[in-house]
Amino acid sequence: GLVALIAKGYRGLAYLFLVPPLLYRIHRWEITDEAVYTLSGWLVREWRIAPISRVQTVDTQHGPLQQLLKLASVTVTTASAKGPVTIRGLAADDAAELARVLTATTQATPGDAT
Repeated sequence: GLVALIAKGYRGLAYLFLVPPLLYRIHRWEITDEAVYTLSGWLVREWRIAPISRVQTVDTQHGPLQQLLKLASVTVTTASAKGPVTIRGLAADDAAELARVLTATTQATPGDAT
């Protein structure tokens, strides 16, 4: 009962204080006029590059926990079989600005987005 609830609360607090700094250390991203670059993964590191000319959509997501922490994710979708490129844990205002800049850059870049 109560002990399990308290233990669950401590696990939640530990997650809240330990995981974001770890995620910050293992996730990297960069946006240039040519591409969106992301690096992620704990043991297996994955480097993804999405050329701006291939970007089809740019979306922002704000899940319940993200809303509570005023964070957001930006997802860049291309025609890649590997799936979209996602940048997680951004400040909500930064995510909105990133989505705006990516959209403007994509519209100004010639390409077929396929």
